[in-house]
Amino acid sequence: MPVRSNTPCRHPGCPELVPYGTKYCDKHKPLHTDEQRPAAERGYGRAWQKASRRFLEAHPLCVECMKEGRYVKATDVDHVIPHRGDQRLFWDESNWQALCHRHHSIKTRREDHNPSYHY
Repeated sequence: MPVRSNTPCRHPGCPELVPYGTKYCDKHKPLHTDEQRPAAERGYGRAWQKASRRFLEAHPLCVECMKEGRYVKATDVDHVIPHRGDQRLFWDESNWQALCHRHHSIKTRREDHNPSYHY
């Protein structure tokens, strides 16, 4: 059976090739530890699920769709300002907004496309 070829490291600007299914080379793995941890370890456990469900019951429509004059059910609770691990910002409900999955994906892609790394 053929073996899949190696792929480039996903760290911006790194040309290192890594085995298929691996995201980062050994040099850049320590910079991307949040991506490798399960969601519950990043704060999105049972407490978050309950809080976000309660928030969506109170705010059932996507705020971005409403700006466009459409009424679409919100499915995701988004952090307006990315918390980047800051628990105070993570749990601050004034930093939350209700979004449909489409708008949440667009916003997340835009914010995570060029992340800042702290060495």
